[in-house]
Amino acid sequence: MATYSTLLCIHRDPAQLALLQENGYELVTATTGSDGLRLLMSRPVDAIVLEYHLGLLDGAVVAAEIRKAKPQLPIVMLADYLELPEGALKSVDALVTKSDGAHFLWETIDFVLHEKAAKRLEGELNDAPAPRPAIRPSKSEAKAPHPTTNDAPNDATNDTDTPFSPGVWKSIRDGSVEF
Repeated sequence: MATYSTLLCIHRDPAQLALLQENGYELVTATTGSDGLRLLMSRPVDAIVLEYHLGLLDGAVVAAEIRKAKPQLPIVMLADYLELPEGALKSVDALVTKSDGAHFLWETIDFVLHEKAAKRLEGELNDAPAPRPAIRPSKSEAKAPHPTTNDAPNDATNDTDTPFSPGVWKSIRDGSVEF
């Protein structure tokens, strides 16, 4: 089977993530946060699978360090349960509980990899210089104020890349989320 992406898996028992490898991901594994951070600096990876309960350094601390070093790298947090301390998900892109199962983890990783790639491409397109107008504006048009992005309503193009709070994740999981 072809390898699609390389995942850095920081997990106490990396053998539990075998389904990812079976589905084409190359796994680089570490069993502690400090080993994972060292591997991150020595190898290119496409995403991180990070267990929250690692021992000395919990997953939230490791995720924050990863964000400092490589801010665009997708991070999927894997936890035993949804009740995590305030701010534990501040630096991650998604949360998967172990009870969700390996297939849900695999689908979540696939989603964040594609979502980040799409946002990166969208950002590259938005950074391209705007074409120059072929016709000069009339005097009345030149005097009219032009709307800025700050004047626009807060829509999907102005959203920040902020993860959900633990309460929102819990409501998504139990189906009670309201939009």
